[in-house]
Amino acid sequence: MSVEETEVIDFISIDKITDAVHLTISDHLEWEEKEGEHLLLLQDKINAYLRFVEGGELEETYPKTKGKKIVISVVGQYPLSQEAIKFYDIAEGIAEEAGIQLEFKLAED
Repeated sequence: MSVEETEVIDFISIDKITDAVHLTISDHLEWEEKEGEHLLLLQDKINAYLRFVEGGELEETYPKTKGKKIVISVVGQYPLSQEAIKFYDIAEGIAEEAGIQLEFKLAED
């Protein structure tokens, strides 16, 4: 599972400390080549995650997630490009309007 499979939820977990539900996107793509294509894939993937939550499918499939804080966590293999940083700034605001937190984490080696 990865950012390239835009209609698939990669990972779902509940943080034992914060009790937040983490929907994780695995992003292994580099930014230097095909940056525009990468951004479109990421946009499609995040939108699919938002539909999964907003449409009630998350709570229907995983009842233990009901009422919990939702975090879409993108774990990237490469640091963000300047355009990707701009994209995340916009996407964070959109997710926030839906009551969902969006975060980017660089994968650890």
